[in-house]
Amino acid sequence: MKVYDTKNIRNIVLLGHASSGKTTLAECMLFEGGEISRRGMVQDQNTVSDHYLIEKERGNSIFASLMHLDWRGNKINVIDTPGYDDFVGEVVSGLKVADTGVIVLNAQQGVEVGTELIWEYTEKLQTPVIFVVNQLDHEKANYDQTLEQARERFGNKVVPMQYPLNVGEGFDTIVDVLKMTVYKFPADGGKPEKLPIPDGEKAKAEEMHQQLVEAVAEYDEDLMEAFFEKGSLTEEELTKGMKLSMLNHEIFPLFCTSAANNMGSGRIMGFLNDIAPAPGDRKAALTGGDELNCDSSADTVLFFYKTLSEPRLGEVSYFKVYSGTLNSGDEFYNERSSTSERLSQINVINGKQRDKAETLKAGDIGAIVKLKDTRSNDTLAKKGSGHVVEPIDYPSPRIRTAVSVADAKDLEKMMDGLKQINKEDPTVIVEQSQELKQIILSAQGELHLNIIKYRLEKLYGIDLQFDKPRIPYRETITKMANSSYRHKKQSGGSGQFGEVHMRVEPYTEGMPNPSDLTVRNTEVIDLKWGGQLAFYWCIVGGSIDAKYKNAIIKGITNTMENGPMTGSYVRDVRVCVYDGKMHQVDSNDMAFQLASTQCFKQAFKECGPIILEPIYDVEVLTPDEVMGEIMGDLQTRNAMIMGMEAEGHYQKIKAKVPLRDLYKYSSTLRALSQGRAKHSRAFADYQAVPRDIQEKLVAEHLNEAVEA
Repeated sequence: MKVYDTKNIRNIVLLGHASSGKTTLAECMLFEGGEISRRGMVQDQNTVSDHYLIEKERGNSIFASLMHLDWRGNKINVIDTPGYDDFVGEVVSGLKVADTGVIVLNAQQGVEVGTELIWEYTEKLQTPVIFVVNQLDHEKANYDQTLEQARERFGNKVVPMQYPLNVGEGFDTIVDVLKMTVYKFPADGGKPEKLPIPDGEKAKAEEMHQQLVEAVAEYDEDLMEAFFEKGSLTEEELTKGMKLSMLNHEIFPLFCTSAANNMGSGRIMGFLNDIAPAPGDRKAALTGGDELNCDSSADTVLFFYKTLSEPRLGEVSYFKVYSGTLNSGDEFYNERSSTSERLSQINVINGKQRDKAETLKAGDIGAIVKLKDTRSNDTLAKKGSGHVVEPIDYPSPRIRTAVSVADAKDLEKMMDGLKQINKEDPTVIVEQSQELKQIILSAQGELHLNIIKYRLEKLYGIDLQFDKPRIPYRETITKMANSSYRHKKQSGGSGQFGEVHMRVEPYTEGMPNPSDLTVRNTEVIDLKWGGQLAFYWCIVGGSIDAKYKNAIIKGITNTMENGPMTGSYVRDVRVCVYDGKMHQVDSNDMAFQLASTQCFKQAFKECGPIILEPIYDVEVLTPDEVMGEIMGDLQTRNAMIMGMEAEGHYQKIKAKVPLRDLYKYSSTLRALSQGRAKHSRAFADYQAVPRDIQEKLVAEHLNEAVEA
């Protein structure tokens, strides 16, 4: 297997909304690079990228797929990512290790919502980007509208390198304003004929070429000076300026293709080969704030961006060599797991095909099977080096469900499967909730959940069921009440005795001490479920020995874990213990714990108790034409609309919505918008539920207690 130097490697990630043609473009690139002898098609289920059974069945990418090809002596690593934002974890992991993002736009649909989501991550990571307007052969293709939308959303930094001469079913000709030539393709695509620009197009092409030159010169003083002197730039100057501008996120070149007809991919690869950044042009951020140079002569540092479990093979770990040179058999240290790993057999990947490699240099991407304890987001380096690459920042979940199995005997298999899926996809979160008494599965959307269900049923042979998740309500109080309780028990020998008098009231940070009580000491306890318990010891004259204070606190906190109204956690209360009685023989910790439990329950019910529910900040990005339907649906979900604003050619709706009304919102939003809207959510705070909801919740809890 050929070993490529860092300067001869290009790492690209194909990005774009579903059905924009990324997988088809990848096939063209592999075919043109000589890696495959025949281009596969998504509908024929024979592409290199979509090689998993579920991808073939569904006709779209589910997992990010790694491929590579040789182009004029350079290696281009290609990562093809899914288009549905349910699988955004695959997108951000691919972006992490790529040095150029190739955003594919569907010429029929223009800039779609999936592209908006991707753009946010390229901005965050400052990934150099090129745009590819695809499907220009479609009868509804509209290049000018797609370019206009791209500039509206991403700014005038989107600079066309090309434009199509004949958009639509007969598309076969591209005018290249960087090379100032025309590419005319044969009917079956492939290598084009190079022709002079027609007289009728010269003025337009020259104007676009001049705009391109000015855009490149704008961001470099030397180039600007050369431009003013000569009125133009040489090809060498253009190449240098274009690379610098891409690295600084100042220019986003735009190209034209019909991937289905294999028209235009060769020109894109030529540009990636000649102008796009090599790994050595970019630096990796380390967790300590330092930067790591991509240098094959430095210490070796590997970053693992993806893990997959494959039948009959085991766990496959994908990595990028961020610095140094990796040789088969090398041993490294994992800071997270404090373990050493020997990389006995390195592989380079083309879809499902794995080829053995002895050496990979800085910047290259590979895979290895069956590591001991290394997973996604881990770094392997020389022990003691302290090098840890900044981890991938995965997005928060947008949907949650409770999961169970039809047969209790399958519970352990279900948990093992969910843990493995979380290991492969950190955007999947599994929680065994003691509070809700459910196993909660959180993911990116309904499709994401369905894929998880499919995998568990196929791989583990279990019948997975989705249930409506319970809501993590909270209980608190609105006014003050005093209460007392005596616990007395005599059953031969030593008995139990403890009497407690307490005041219970709402607690807010910084509130004054009670004026009618003598406060001996205070303790503010941060509760693990949120909120606080302020405990004031106000005993005067020794009516209760201070040694029983901890037992009294324990009785209160135990009760707060199972609230008197609905069994939910209690938060934000102040308890002042101001009197009581004890017995020299019969008092003990248990007696005072039981007394404080009952005393707190009595007082709580007289303190104007209310139930709080979690409220989420929700942002919806939607096209104008479905905004009315989406607003109407939010109102049925008791949403409080906080504002609306334009973002590109989309509208952003900001709202606060109770969690109880967000169940299956992801599916509803997709149906209302035909998949063109997206949403994100984040916990905001707790607010009181409406009175009718509170009464219903209390009644349900009473019924459950009776049935139990």
